[in-house]
Amino acid sequence: MLARLRPICLGLPETYEEPAWVGIRWRVRKRTFAHVLTAGPDHQMAATDEPVCVMTFRSPGDEIEGLLSSGHPFYRPGWGDDVIGMVLDGGVDWEEVGELLTESYCLLAPKRLAAQVERPLG
Repeated sequence: MLARLRPICLGLPETYEEPAWVGIRWRVRKRTFAHVLTAGPDHQMAATDEPVCVMTFRSPGDEIEGLLSSGHPFYRPGWGDDVIGMVLDGGVDWEEVGELLTESYCLLAPKRLAAQVERPLG
């Protein structure tokens, strides 16, 4: 999963990757716009009996309910009003992941940096 996420995240202006308390996160300035980790039954990330790779990211308020109402792979991680979780499994739509991470970045990046990003129409 990291091999697929790195080019998306590090392709955005002035981003960097670093270890988080668990997993890996990508940041712009000192703001985390994506975090990926392996969550097991002992984590309150996604309801699962097996370890699963999950990603959290930011989403605009008007999109949150739409993502959550679609069900799997999206879930509410339980912190932050604008934070969404996504299970990264064999059915991942990488184009959608790219769009979601770009949007997350643009929500947290300074306006000057966000203006440099080409966003998909839609």
